Amino acid sequence: MRKNYQWVIVLIMVIAGSSFLSGCGMLFSNELIVNRYADALLTKNNELQFRFRINNEILEGHQLYKVKITIHDDKLAAAIGKREIIYGEDQVLNGDYLEVKGKSEKYIFMDPLPLQKDLHIQELRNMIERDQAVSIEVFNDEEVFGRTFLTNFSSEL
Repeated sequence: MRKNYQWVIVLIMVIAGSSFLSGCGMLFSNELIVNRYADALLTKNNELQFRFRINNEILEGHQLYKVKITIHDDKLAAAIGKREIIYGEDQVLNGDYLEVKGKSEKYIFMDPLPLQKDLHIQELRNMIERDQAVSIEVFNDEEVFGRTFLTNFSSEL
């Protein structure tokens, strides 16, 4: 009887440990940029749109921030025509920031960027999902709150 009890304890510990390591414990995660909702979408008009979710609860006490997308892959940067994109660029040029409102999450859908050079869908998928071609950074003038690589890709084609 005692041996069965020990096996049950070991099994529970293995399941809990593996779910924690695999990311199934994301419900309790304090990620600033919720990576499972961050992706690059290739639209049917051959445009690339970056979409992600910011967890405003983590930004408590910091009311203003900027979001920057950085393209690390030279081929992808040439296809987009930019190396960096700042969300709300018009506001940022005027010195304004995005505001933290409430204790919820903020979905950000950046304007689609037309690809100036054609890239195969699988090549785009590999760049983004495997080669860490795109990163997202949330910051203000004083500090960087969070940075992560975008690792999800989807396509309307």
